[in-house]
Amino acid sequence: MRNTDPDEKERSYRSRLKERKRIVVKIGSSSLHHMTTGELNLTKMERLVRELCELKNQGKDVILVSSGAIAVGRKVMNINPSEKDIPVKQACAAVGQARLMMIYQKLFAEYNHTTAQILMTKHTIVDEINRRNAHNTFTQLLKMGVIPVVNENDTVAIHEVEDTIGDNDFLSAVVANLVGADLLILLSDIDGLYTDDPRSNKDAGFISLVEDLNDVMDMGKESTGSNIGTGGMSAKLHAATVAVNAGTDMVIANGKDVSVIHKITEGRFYGTLFKSRKDDSFDIADYIDKM
Repeated sequence: MRNTDPDEKERSYRSRLKERKRIVVKIGSSSLHHMTTGELNLTKMERLVRELCELKNQGKDVILVSSGAIAVGRKVMNINPSEKDIPVKQACAAVGQARLMMIYQKLFAEYNHTTAQILMTKHTIVDEINRRNAHNTFTQLLKMGVIPVVNENDTVAIHEVEDTIGDNDFLSAVVANLVGADLLILLSDIDGLYTDDPRSNKDAGFISLVEDLNDVMDMGKESTGSNIGTGGMSAKLHAATVAVNAGTDMVIANGKDVSVIHKITEGRFYGTLFKSRKDDSFDIADYIDKM
């Protein structure tokens, strides 16, 4: 959704997004697949890669956090494991991650850009040495002009296992914190933050700007509109907590049309903008441990 009546304060905040130099973009499974068949939406993936390459061509650092490994794997293997079939889901993730990365590599190469795969777990962040090593890897890849593609390592970390981060909304905020990103864009199946779930409440009001997270934390919904994705609004608000405290502006926008990426980075009024408020005392490892 586009805010057609922004005030001067929001105009100022949005305009500053044009200056952002290190951008993390997260796209979920529901945005990558055809809902009727479960197959990858290759047209949308190509448009997504083109958007990211254009940001890179403008001199910006770009990181993609992409879901989809388990969904791709179970489609390839023609199985639909239950939530309790953890080994089967892990096997699907292993198959799907390889297939997903192969497609990303081919698409990025068509635009003359190099990509790399980074798989993370909770232990990557809460362990100081692992966190430093991950930071060094990201830093070097960005210096080399590479566009990292990040996912949680679902082959060894599923929700029932303690080493999981949980979902890629939160993972993308963790990555933004780790690399010192100044903008995080969450592409979702919803236009942004509402006062209630607009799918069930037609009177729900759209919120285009959030300056204080304390005003909206009770609006989080655990549900998602897709049987493919895992992240609801609650996860996105936890992601916002990590992002804004790290000094990263965050925008939740509808990923139905991925051209919204360049519209946001041009300072246009799409999605919900969470204004950053850097807090040097914020400890991400401690925050994750308490979740």
